[in-house]
Amino acid sequence: MGKIRVHEFISLDGVYEDPRWTFEYGFDPKMGEDIGELTNVSQGILLGRTTFEMFAPAWSTRTAEQDPGAPFFNDTQKYVVSSTLGDAESVWGNSEVVGPYSADAIRSLKDGLERDLYVSGSGTLVRAMLADGLVDELHMFVYPVALGLGLRLFPDGGAKTKLELVGSGSYPNGVVHLAYEPA
Repeated sequence: MGKIRVHEFISLDGVYEDPRWTFEYGFDPKMGEDIGELTNVSQGILLGRTTFEMFAPAWSTRTAEQDPGAPFFNDTQKYVVSSTLGDAESVWGNSEVVGPYSADAIRSLKDGLERDLYVSGSGTLVRAMLADGLVDELHMFVYPVALGLGLRLFPDGGAKTKLELVGSGSYPNGVVHLAYEPA
C-alpha cells in the first residue's frame, strides 16, 4: 500500500485556484527536482475532473525534450475523480474515471497499489481527502503573494486540520516549500 502525496501551488493567503498567477515567478529548477522526488515514487496520478481537463491538453503533447516531467504525466496511470466525465482514456492515454468522490473508493485504490499516488492541484478533491484523513503528505509550494480572492485550500468553516511539518525549503524566486504529514 502506497501513500497519497499531494502537491499544491498556493498563495500566502491559501488560494490555489487558476494557478496562472504563479507564472510571473518562474519555475526554479530545484522546484522541479523536489516535485520529481514525489513523482519518482508514484505509481499513479489521482486528479479531480477540472485539473484533469486542464492537464490533458497541456501534458499530452509534451515530450521529454520539452519537459522532463512529460514521461511521468503521459505514461503513468491516471485516475480521475468525477461524477460527470464519462471517458478519460480517449482524452488522455492511460486515464480512467473512478467515479464520483468516495473516501472508500480512494482508500481501496490506494490499498491496491504498491507505490504512491501523486496528486497535483485538484483542490476540491484534496479538500475532501484532507477532511477524510486520506492525505499522507501535503507539499505546499507557497508563492510570495496574497491574492485576496479565489478558492482556498482550507476554506472558511472547514474542519480543523492538524499537520506536522516534516520538511521545508526555499527557492530564489521567493517560493517556499512546506511539507506536512497528519499530526
